[in-house]
Amino acid sequence: MANGDWFIYEMEGNVAVLTLNHPDSMNIVNQELFTELHEQQNKIEADPSVRAVVIKANGPHFSAGIDLKLLNTIGSTFVAENLNFLQRLYGRWQEWHIPVVAAIHGICYGSAVELILGCDIRVAADDLKIAIPEVRFGLSPDMGGTVRLTQLVGLGQAKRLILGCEELDAAEAKEIGLVEIVVPRDKLEERAIKLAKRMAGMPPMAIRFAKRGINLANESSLAAGLAFEQAQSVFCCGTEDQTEAINSFFEKRKPEFKGK
Repeated sequence: MANGDWFIYEMEGNVAVLTLNHPDSMNIVNQELFTELHEQQNKIEADPSVRAVVIKANGPHFSAGIDLKLLNTIGSTFVAENLNFLQRLYGRWQEWHIPVVAAIHGICYGSAVELILGCDIRVAADDLKIAIPEVRFGLSPDMGGTVRLTQLVGLGQAKRLILGCEELDAAEAKEIGLVEIVVPRDKLEERAIKLAKRMAGMPPMAIRFAKRGINLANESSLAAGLAFEQAQSVFCCGTEDQTEAINSFFEKRKPEFKGK
């Protein structure tokens, strides 16, 4: 276990578990959190044994979002100098070859919503209250919120949530596709880690290309997506891991994948 001021970093087998750990402040987002999140991402990225990540939070709430006191102290110059870094911070999960699962509960507002939108899969507790209320405070979401929320739930729902600042419960969030799985609060961590471990146990190259292919399909043309499928299939067919996957299936044993 590695404890920072804002996060606890643990390994569960080959799954990295990153836990927001400022429950006394409702895990509010500030400059210190951004700095430490970047450091934790560097640590995960440098560890080849990590094959999936779970992001969760201690306390009754995932995060109340950005510290409004921080917004009172910054202006256009700060934004111009820092926003590119901050946008990449929340989008960095998509640069990785491994899946990233968010486990969210209680209140998840604003900047915290943008954080989970950058993840691959969102597992929610049934006590979730989620909203992206930046417009209420004279802003528009600027760390991927307008882009990723629109891609995830569609144009009309994104406008309702961002322009109307409406709060959703877990059931409605799942209904519109903002979260993929809803479970009882006491099952949240178990379900998220179980899913992450399942994906971490798959052939690493297959996971890598499948994630890239899905992301490409969401952002590009049908022709580009099909071309990528052809390229990844040429690479994957005949690899050691593919042979191991097939042989272990017929031999009824647990496979041992090497990422080759």
